[in-house]
Amino acid sequence: MSKILIIEDQPQMRRNLAFILEMEKFEVLTAENGRQGLELARQHVPDLVICDVMMPELDGYTVLQTLRAEAATATLPFIFLTAKGDKPDVRQGMNLGADDYLTKPVGREDLLAAVQTRLARQQAHQAELRSAKGNGSFNPDFSSPLPLQSLGLTEREAEVLLWVAQGKGNADVGVLLNMAEKTVKKHMTNIFEKLGVESRNAATVRALEILGGGK
Repeated sequence: MSKILIIEDQPQMRRNLAFILEMEKFEVLTAENGRQGLELARQHVPDLVICDVMMPELDGYTVLQTLRAEAATATLPFIFLTAKGDKPDVRQGMNLGADDYLTKPVGREDLLAAVQTRLARQQAHQAELRSAKGNGSFNPDFSSPLPLQSLGLTEREAEVLLWVAQGKGNADVGVLLNMAEKTVKKHMTNIFEKLGVESRNAATVRALEILGGGK
């Protein structure tokens, strides 16, 4: 049973989200502010965090930055819940390491789709990391896309692959790099051709080998 932490200061919204997830057999923890949310995350290490942006005590950005800075919670899937749906706010959260965002009010189908997608992607990404570790290269440095250009990629293709290697989907990469999703797809096609691979998983493993110091 996956454990989900909801950090939301509006009581009714918090109850609604928890009810939907509990009906789908998720174990749910709830916090009414960012500081309480951090305490619960550290204590229970959930499988996924859903967090409001504007909250008392600590805002969502601070919660995310803190979780990403601590080893035990650095890779937790993190979904922002916000009334702000414009791209600059979304991009700010994604650049801090968020995996997705949902705009209030959140419908049941959108909530469950986001949660299930992120949990599945996290499992797949962990498998990719284990594969890279098995090949003897597991200490990826995601600070710069420059090493990926050694694969024959353009600067932009290297930027795209850097985010893909961190588990981001095409839509996420588009938000992060301020490009249309179809442009991301075109870059991915070029990356596949240049690397001689046929899947995102294979491209990710090759990227992790390079970012981890492999050749």
